[in-house]
Amino acid sequence: MRRGTLSQALYCLTLLLAANGASADMAAVPRDPRYPSHWWGPVSKDGAPAWEILPQEAGPGEVILSKRNELGLLSNLAPTPFTFHGKLYASLEGFWQMMKYPEGDDDPRAGFPGLEWKYTREQVAQLTGFDAKHAGNLANDNMKKLGITWVTFEGKRMEYKPAMPAEHYRLIVEATHEKVRQNPDVRMVLLATGDLMLRPDHHQEPDAPAAWRYYEILTMIRAELQKK
Repeated sequence: MRRGTLSQALYCLTLLLAANGASADMAAVPRDPRYPSHWWGPVSKDGAPAWEILPQEAGPGEVILSKRNELGLLSNLAPTPFTFHGKLYASLEGFWQMMKYPEGDDDPRAGFPGLEWKYTREQVAQLTGFDAKHAGNLANDNMKKLGITWVTFEGKRMEYKPAMPAEHYRLIVEATHEKVRQNPDVRMVLLATGDLMLRPDHHQEPDAPAAWRYYEILTMIRAELQKK
């Protein structure tokens, strides 16, 4: 088994174990028998994080991309290594968050007095899960101190939260394509969702930028794969 597949398997196993202790207090919602029933397996709200949308909260024809089962491979946080523009990233989240970090000593973000960058850009690129997200949160604080709203990729600045989809969104879409293409397990799970409406497993702002709506990006990629 290749290293990437092994890490994905361990990741899913951990999430499945975390799903134990589910309760049966969910309302009866019709589920399509073509799909694995555990995708909607009820999980107790006791101890569940406030940000989480639980599997049983999916409406008819929907599925939550829960990190509690194999659908978690579709999360940006999942350890799904891929190469993009000649560089290896351990996860899509690592790719996303590293853009907030200085690209070198001559980067204006690097020399701000009294500002600490706990990680290097290269270190963040190799993070997965909530470690990568935490690194991004630290960078968010620094961005506020710097008074900037942009990130960079290959030396090019781009707005992080543009009103309309732009360069940042294009990069995230391209990187997501590569994640799916280079990880057969991810592609298999995505195609297994068939015609279900994909929904996130966490609450988002109603006006979240397009790049944040990873479930819509995955739906677009799924449609392209189904045509092939």
